[in-house]
Amino acid sequence: MKNKIVIITGASSGIGKALAYEVSKKGAKVIIAARREQKLIELQKELEKSGTEVLSVKTDVTSEADCKTLIDKTVAKFGKIDILINNAGISMRAAFKDLDLKVIKNVMDVNFWGTVYCTKYAIPYLLESSGSVVAVSSITGYTGLPARTGYASSKYAVHGFMESLRIEHFKTGLHVMVIAPSFTESDVRKNALTFDGSPQGVTPRNEESLMSSEDAAKIMVKAIIKRKQALVMTWKGTAIVFLRKVFPRFLDKFTYTQMKKEPNSPF
Repeated sequence: MKNKIVIITGASSGIGKALAYEVSKKGAKVIIAARREQKLIELQKELEKSGTEVLSVKTDVTSEADCKTLIDKTVAKFGKIDILINNAGISMRAAFKDLDLKVIKNVMDVNFWGTVYCTKYAIPYLLESSGSVVAVSSITGYTGLPARTGYASSKYAVHGFMESLRIEHFKTGLHVMVIAPSFTESDVRKNALTFDGSPQGVTPRNEESLMSSEDAAKIMVKAIIKRKQALVMTWKGTAIVFLRKVFPRFLDKFTYTQMKKEPNSPF
């Protein structure tokens, strides 16, 4: 990571913020992007205290123009890109029968199209540097979750996009990686959209019992350095992926039962 140019979207909080700290500790020059500009400025000041060279760019990843601007500003300042981490994401929680379809569109715009837009404009520079394009996805990209139809759809789409991209560049030196965290402590569940698109506001999980964003970031950065193709985090995540392949009906029943126990579950 020493002197590598690393772009991180969704960097204003949670895993994105933790990733910014982690790569900066390893000597990277960091470009942090998110919609909340004040949060970015605060993070930039904190990172600069440790001597990290930082560029913050207010970016709405649902905007193709914003994503192009992010890449253009990065190249204008640093001259290249070594690693793009597509971390920006949003979740949702509602039964499909009750769901306003604009919620699925919103989730797809952030999770899928945000990844596509940033990757599209970064890829010429990543090819020059034999760099890495990374998508922070979810276990939900391997198996669906009830009341998360839009979220699961977006993550399955990201997996398909990234896997196809990896095969296209089998001989170019481009590193393509998908990271699938399990439940990790963050604001994603508080900000998850409900049936009408309004934020959930509270999390249905005991956040303190989940893996911290800092621990997740450490594992992710190690895997990026090793240029792994995929990373499924936690033993629970690995078990779920295995069960989906071997005992799918059992996993369906188990998943339904667990999600039904959530506070204010729609089931």
